[in-house]
Amino acid sequence: MIPLRDSTPSRHFPLVTVSLIVLNLLVFYYQISLGQNGMEQLIYVLGMVPANYQHQVPLLAYLPFLTSMFLHGSWMHVIGNMWILWLFGDNVEDRMGRGKFLLFYLLCGLIAGLTHYFINPLSPVPVVGASGAVAGIMGAYFLMFKHARVLTFVPPFFLFNLPAWIYLGFWALTQVYCGTAGLVSSSCQQIAFWAHIGGFAAGMVLHRSFIKRYQYV
Repeated sequence: MIPLRDSTPSRHFPLVTVSLIVLNLLVFYYQISLGQNGMEQLIYVLGMVPANYQHQVPLLAYLPFLTSMFLHGSWMHVIGNMWILWLFGDNVEDRMGRGKFLLFYLLCGLIAGLTHYFINPLSPVPVVGASGAVAGIMGAYFLMFKHARVLTFVPPFFLFNLPAWIYLGFWALTQVYCGTAGLVSSSCQQIAFWAHIGGFAAGMVLHRSFIKRYQYV
């Protein structure tokens, strides 16, 4: 299911949301400018590799928990994440204010990375992407704008105007299903589903502490 737009207009220009989108796109453009080998090396250096933290490491070695949020593996990866951030981020930023929204975004991303680490502590595979932080935005939207509607395209040619809580709830359930399946088979291990789950849960739990005025629509 591909969300096309939501029914909640933003009241202010979403400066932080737009800035995050531009930054992620610029970083990915830099990644591909390095060539395939250079891009892979960058991902292994600045991506979050759980197996790197099995022993005591310098404090600076934890930086990938932050930098991994701004790296992506492909154009489809970055465009997909940025589209979801654009779709839901403007409204959440509206209610939180710019500074709190940025902090909320980064905190959800960090919790998402930690969730993936605790589920897969021995994995040598680097994790990159804004998905965990974006999932936090989705978790906040799920509770803050649950009566909004999301125009959703279901391939090959179906359009549904779904309540936000149904669209986002279904998305969250698919992440739990695939994350659980990935624990017992390799069929779902290419995507860090537990990072998505951790980010979404963090957004649901933490959003109350960040909004300027607690109000549902």
